[in-house]
Amino acid sequence: MEWNIRSSNTEKVDRFKVTVDQVVLPNGEEKTFSYLDFAKGVCVLPITEEAEVICLKQYRHTLRSWQWELPAGMIEESDQSPLETAKRELEEETGYIAEHWLELGSFYPSPGSTTEEIFLFAAAGLVPTEQKLENSEKIELHKLTMEELKTLIKVGDFKHGAGLAAVLRYKFMTD
Repeated sequence: MEWNIRSSNTEKVDRFKVTVDQVVLPNGEEKTFSYLDFAKGVCVLPITEEAEVICLKQYRHTLRSWQWELPAGMIEESDQSPLETAKRELEEETGYIAEHWLELGSFYPSPGSTTEEIFLFAAAGLVPTEQKLENSEKIELHKLTMEELKTLIKVGDFKHGAGLAAVLRYKFMTD
């Protein structure tokens, strides 16, 4: 038996849509569910010929701190594929393009509070171009060995959810 939506209201707030649904559960009870209706996104694990990972140290205003991350971003145009977006984000944020791409699937970072789906990729055969940051992006590039990245993850310094998912999927698919 499905949940029946009695009413739904969506309000746009900047780049987010906030939806509040009044739902009738299969047992007849009514409940309010609210969630962010958020754009899909991508995350890229860029691997150099020396088997290093290009990581970002990026200032995040929401946390008021610098965070270790992998290149990532929103799929802005409805006709743009996740791979096209991944290629764009890799070049914009790192200044590299990649000759080889491996799709690592997708995941839902927080299905209880958002509709966001993030598509994961590994990129290799990196060729330098030019970094094209937005004026709000403050990014430092770092090339880390997998062992160094693993240490950052183990000690809890690398907290980027999409980056963690990309590393995990890559490890499971290539081991």
